[in-house]
Amino acid sequence: MLGGMDTPVEHDVTTLRGRRAVHRWERTSVGDVFERVTWSYPDEVAITGAPGAYGEERFARVTYRQADAICNQLAHALAAQGLQPGDRVLLFCENTVEAFLAKIGIAKAGMVAVPLNPSLAPDVVEHLIGLTEPKVAIVDAELWPRAEAPFAATGLSVAAFVQVGGAHGPSFGELLAGQPETEPEVEIHGDDVWELLFTSGTTAMPKGAMVTHGSTYLAAMNFALSLSRGVRHDCDLKIATFLPMIYHIGDQLFTFSAFLAGGSIVLGRRPTPDAVTAAIAAERPSALWAGSPQFVTALADTLDKDPSLDVSSLKMLVYGWGALSPALLAGLEKRIGPEFITLGIFGQTEAIACHRFWPTKWPEVHQATAPALNYVGVPSPLLASDVVDELGAPVRGEPGEAVYRSPIMTAGYYRNPEATAEAFRGGWFHSGDSTQVDEHGLRIMVDRYKDIVKTGGENVSSQRVEAVLYGHPAVLRVAVIGLPHERWGEAVTAVVVPHEGSTISEEELVAYCRERLAGFETPKAVIFAQELPETVGGKILKYKLRARHSDHFR
Repeated sequence: MLGGMDTPVEHDVTTLRGRRAVHRWERTSVGDVFERVTWSYPDEVAITGAPGAYGEERFARVTYRQADAICNQLAHALAAQGLQPGDRVLLFCENTVEAFLAKIGIAKAGMVAVPLNPSLAPDVVEHLIGLTEPKVAIVDAELWPRAEAPFAATGLSVAAFVQVGGAHGPSFGELLAGQPETEPEVEIHGDDVWELLFTSGTTAMPKGAMVTHGSTYLAAMNFALSLSRGVRHDCDLKIATFLPMIYHIGDQLFTFSAFLAGGSIVLGRRPTPDAVTAAIAAERPSALWAGSPQFVTALADTLDKDPSLDVSSLKMLVYGWGALSPALLAGLEKRIGPEFITLGIFGQTEAIACHRFWPTKWPEVHQATAPALNYVGVPSPLLASDVVDELGAPVRGEPGEAVYRSPIMTAGYYRNPEATAEAFRGGWFHSGDSTQVDEHGLRIMVDRYKDIVKTGGENVSSQRVEAVLYGHPAVLRVAVIGLPHERWGEAVTAVVVPHEGSTISEEELVAYCRERLAGFETPKAVIFAQELPETVGGKILKYKLRARHSDHFR
């Protein structure tokens, strides 16, 4: 007998506005994503964990039927511990199948997942625990040494440990043991918040972007349209992602899109070129979220070293945070095959409908400008995107701030009304990104406002200078920052990690830039380093470099 058949329901067939779709036959709930597919492909694999991305063997590869049952058990386990709908559950995890299933189980229970980046400083973790007031946590065993102090300081208890890199009890599997596999009876609405994702905190504490069930569904469907290009059937979509999916907005685009297509994902623990290329050869994904152009370059180098790797299954590679060079793209197309295409995206935690740039759609623009200019194309049809000046007036042909309207949008910053009001002033979400619209209506990502170097009355895009330096064969990694300078206000400064064995000098790199950039764009100094501070996803933490080298010109 179908659940709920004997429960009388009063059907409102007169109200035309202000309705709430909360019944299971109509609702939008992230917790339903696996259950819905059990009616079409119940025994097809939903999630495959790459080596290291699961703790217990039973979770290495799960079908839709198994995934849904596990999530039901987790929802019941949390309720058995006294948690109620709306309560928060903290996740202190890197990518694992168990951690991802936990997020869906939390959503099933009508609760709110609070995944934190485990690399956050202990005082920040303690602050975010105080802000969100989670009832319990799920933690990777290998990360417990980082979590132990802030958990102890706040009295936060651990409901389960994911058995990766160590063994602590109770395990994730033990938490589920004995719990029913039936669907929990919880009222959920699409406007309910199911996840709090924290933005990077550079000058203040991170802000918690409130993600609703409805926003996640629209984000996923929006990207399923793009990612399923090149496969014969929607359900053939298979996405590989080794970048963070537990605490990063990428989960909206590169996991749920596969599930809503009836496809599957290959989840890796952490992004390393060897692991990613091996997974492509072994698991045969059709799409890859690769992240930065620098990581795409590392993937291409790895493929060049091993011509035997068969990566012909790959039809789509998605990248962001910069432009791919035409030479790199041509090499990938030659290696992978004629049906291979790339897609550049531009979005952020709060507004992830994204702009899209296909080098194959605008080949002349790409050939003429990449990688010096980061063309990000046009906004998704679900995204209204303007570029405005400081007064909110539209600007064209010169940089301004990108502002957005979309149903794929954060509901606000959790318990931070001041930051929310500032971000949504004038009826638009203000991104903090400096962007330009060219004469054809294509958008160019100039820089984050905080990363623009203001030198001698000129504004310099750090991304433009970095793109030029990446063209030098001796440069492995680079970050361009502005440092305090008595004459210039800020001096353009390049922090460079050279390739191993290279003997490049500061004078050579400055001369290289001077030939390719305006005088005010050319670095006043080059600082050599062994590594750059960065997130797990490969984003360089420039605020740390600015603090570290603040006295360089003094």
